[in-house]
Amino acid sequence: MAKTKSQPTEEEMHYTKYERARMIGSRALQLSMGAPFLVKLTPEELTKMRHDPLEIALMEYEQGVLPITVKRPKAKVN
Repeated sequence: MAKTKSQPTEEEMHYTKYERARMIGSRALQLSMGAPFLVKLTPEELTKMRHDPLEIALMEYEQGVLPITVKRPKAKVN
């Protein structure tokens, strides 16, 4: 039986500023190396953004379509 994807937990929805910066920076690097956009952009929007990979990565992050996950270590209970 196929496992269905559950809703993200509250912890998964909140990233630290370091995790956020790493995800956006990694995606911007991918875009600068020719990765396809994950959001629909018109030529006018691209011109307005000056084809800036960082701006596009930020837009993808805000829309929640980044293909990057964060793995955190489990907290130890004593």
